[in-house]
Amino acid sequence: MTFDSLGLHAEILRAVNEQGYTTPTPIQQQAIPIVLAGDDLLASAQTGTGKTAGFTLPLLHRLAASEKPINGRRPVRALILTPTRELAAQVGENVQSYSRYLKLRSLVVFGGVSINPQMMKLRGGVDVLVATPGRLLDLVQQNAVQLSNIEILVLDEADRMLDMGFIHDIRRILAKLPTRRQNLLFSATFSDEIKALAEKLLDRPKLVEVARRNTASEQVSQQVHFVDKKRKRELLSYLIGKENWQQVLVFTRTKHGANHLAEQLNKDGITAAAIHGNKSQGARTRALEHFKTGEVRVLVATDIAARGIDIEELPHVVNYELPNVAEDYVHRIGRTGRAAASGSALSLVCVDEHKLLRDIEKLLKKEIPRLAIPGYEPDPSIKAEPIQNGRQGGRGAGRGGRSEHNGSRGQGRPQGQNSSRPRTRDGASASTKPAAKKPQGNR
Repeated sequence: MTFDSLGLHAEILRAVNEQGYTTPTPIQQQAIPIVLAGDDLLASAQTGTGKTAGFTLPLLHRLAASEKPINGRRPVRALILTPTRELAAQVGENVQSYSRYLKLRSLVVFGGVSINPQMMKLRGGVDVLVATPGRLLDLVQQNAVQLSNIEILVLDEADRMLDMGFIHDIRRILAKLPTRRQNLLFSATFSDEIKALAEKLLDRPKLVEVARRNTASEQVSQQVHFVDKKRKRELLSYLIGKENWQQVLVFTRTKHGANHLAEQLNKDGITAAAIHGNKSQGARTRALEHFKTGEVRVLVATDIAARGIDIEELPHVVNYELPNVAEDYVHRIGRTGRAAASGSALSLVCVDEHKLLRDIEKLLKKEIPRLAIPGYEPDPSIKAEPIQNGRQGGRGAGRGGRSEHNGSRGQGRPQGQNSSRPRTRDGASASTKPAAKKPQGNR
């Protein structure tokens, strides 16, 4: 099957072909005909399988086929909701790239930047709006955008939106949309919460699932190294130097931990930068761009800040600390091994994290291979201690604030000691403008 055989608009095919790709990925092969037919869709696929093109290409085709100016103005006809700023920027870049030869306008809106330029652009007319829930509601409240003409609604990374506590914002947005519309829900997993949302949102949806539930990509080589907590940084620096790793994405549990590790790595002579919700918009953008260009060798990130990062052929992911929620492990290592590329994921596990490792292996339904490097064996006399800034058990934290361990908002996530902190409206992800992605590599 080729993109030409899917019946897409000639100008969309022109934009896709200019990137040198003619063969759609499995999620695109299945999703695009469903969207073109006007049906609702519930789709699940691993990261790096081309989800973004799976809804963007047919969405643009449908809008291009019927321009509907109202009183000479362009109403917003397609709304794409994403959980984080960085992912919104990435999706927006893809929309812009694929619609470059169409007479369609698109706009990305998210918090953390001035709302006034976004309001001005909306007044000029926009066909496709990519937004985070919080900023969209701000714009609605200020009468800067009308949602009564929406024809197509996309919920991208719906599982993460629920995890971050956006369900109430989503309900408020849904109440402002016309009843008759096409709904597309994309999620990395089909959790019970996602199924419950789909039942309320979707009308006789078609189901597409191209990966087993909660599974890691088979193209990612996974290993675990048991090591004392105080020697993790030493071991990480040793491996980066010994193996000559040039591009490494490292996950920590907390923002403070990300800052501290980046500082220590720089002292070790390894260029590193941290990316998390407390960093300014410009600092996050610069850190990601320097990582992509190779100026920074190691990018240390929290879960939310890394959500949506799409780097072609990223070779190495390191879990410096295991996530409190097992599903986040799958999302983390999904940063590597995208499309046809292979990658490696190494987890540095101290005695405190043995339960978290068991939860991950239970989810994966397999034991992750062990790696042992002489000289870095854990001290058997060290006893496990409770993990700070995040409970090990359950997902039942109340609707508090932004969790200190990952910067997420609202309920459904393990909350730390500081759950009374103010909430952010858009998640703590970086806002960037990465280069437009190829259909094979889209999220």
